[in-house]
Amino acid sequence: MEIPVADGESERYTVRMGPQHPATHGVLRVDLELDGETIMKCTPHVGYLHRGFDKLAEHRTYAQALILTDRLDYIAAMANNVGYCVAVEQLLDIPVPLRAKYIRTMVCEMSRICSHLLWLATHALDIGAMTVFLWCFREREILLELFEELCGARLTFSYPRLGGVRQDVTPHFMEKLQRFVNEFPGRIEEYETLIDKNRIWLKRTVGVGVVSGEKALELGLTGASLRGSGIDYDIRKHRPYDAYDLVEFEVPLGTDGDIYARYRCRMEEMRQSNRILQQCLDQLVPGPIVSEEAPDLVMPLQGHRKQEAGATRFGTGLVRLLDEYDQFPVGDLYVSTEVPKGELGFYFISDGSGRPYRMHIRSPSFIHVGALPTITEGGLIADLIANIGTLDVVLGECDR
Repeated sequence: MEIPVADGESERYTVRMGPQHPATHGVLRVDLELDGETIMKCTPHVGYLHRGFDKLAEHRTYAQALILTDRLDYIAAMANNVGYCVAVEQLLDIPVPLRAKYIRTMVCEMSRICSHLLWLATHALDIGAMTVFLWCFREREILLELFEELCGARLTFSYPRLGGVRQDVTPHFMEKLQRFVNEFPGRIEEYETLIDKNRIWLKRTVGVGVVSGEKALELGLTGASLRGSGIDYDIRKHRPYDAYDLVEFEVPLGTDGDIYARYRCRMEEMRQSNRILQQCLDQLVPGPIVSEEAPDLVMPLQGHRKQEAGATRFGTGLVRLLDEYDQFPVGDLYVSTEVPKGELGFYFISDGSGRPYRMHIRSPSFIHVGALPTITEGGLIADLIANIGTLDVVLGECDR
C-alpha cells in the first residue's frame, strides 16, 4: 500500500517572544524567524526601561551618582556599588583602609552567591525543576537578611562609600555569616543532588548553546559565560582590587562551552565565594572603615569633620558632598571589576569640575544579550529559554 506524503512548501514564519516573559529578568523582546521548530534568525530588542544611567551621572557629583549603580544589576547591587567606588577612587586617588577592603570583599562575595542562587533557581524553573527554585530562595533569604542587618536594605544597598563603607559590621552579623559559611557547602551538594545527573536537566543542557573559547572572546563574553568555554579570565585574580590579593581562591573553568559547562562553573564559583568569605572572616582586622581622605556622602564620621560640617549638640552636621573635594584631575580613565555576571567597567572623562564630563558603563548583560543570535540560530525554539538563562542577563543594566 502506498502512503501519500504531503508535499508542502517550506515557509518561514515569525514569532515574537516578550517583551514581558517570565524567563527574562526585566523587559526583553526577541523576534524569531522560524523554519518549523528551527530558529533561522534571532533578533533581541532592548530599550523598554528608558533609564539613562550614564547621562544621569553626568549631572551629579561622583558621590551622588553612587546610588544610580544600585539599579543596574539590581540582583547584585552591592557588587555594582563596589565597582563604582573602586573606579572613582582610582580616578581621584582616594585610599581605602584595610578593614573596609575586607568588608567590601565580603559583601561582594555575598552578592555573587545571591546572584548565582537566583540564576540557578530561575534557570532550573525555566527548564522544569521546581524544588531547586524553592531551595535556592531558602539560602538567598539568609543573605538578604544579613544585608538588611548591615545597611537596612534588601535590594538597593548604597552601602559602600568612596574610600570605605558606611558602617562597620557587628559581632552578631559576623556570627550569622559564619553560620551560613559553615552550612552553605552542604546546601550546594543538595542542589547538585537534584539536578547534576538528572536526565531531563542533562538533555536540556549538555551540548546545547555551545560557544567555543575563540567565539566567546570575539563576542566579548565575560564571567562564567566566558569561563565555561575554558578561557581563564577573572578580574579578581588578574587585576585584584580591595582584598582579593590577600585571599586564596581558584577560577573554575569549563571545557565544552555548553549550558552544562556554564552551570558547573557557577556552582564551583559559589564554593569559591564561600571559601573567600571564610578567609575574610578569619583575617578581618580592627581599624577605620572610612579613609580620612574620603569625601562624605551623607554624614561625616570623624569628630573633627563633623565640626567642619557644622555639627552641633542637636545634630550631626550638614551633608558634605564631593563638590567640596580639594582637587579633581583632568583626563579619562577606565576601571573594571568582576561582578557576578562578568566584567563591569566604568569609563570617565573628567574636566576637573567635580562631576564626570562623560561616563560610560560597560555592563556584562548588554554584551551578553548581543551574543543571543550566535548561540540560538540553527537551534530549536525549545532551547531558546535555556539559552537566555545560561547567559544570566538582567535587563536593568542593558537598557541605559
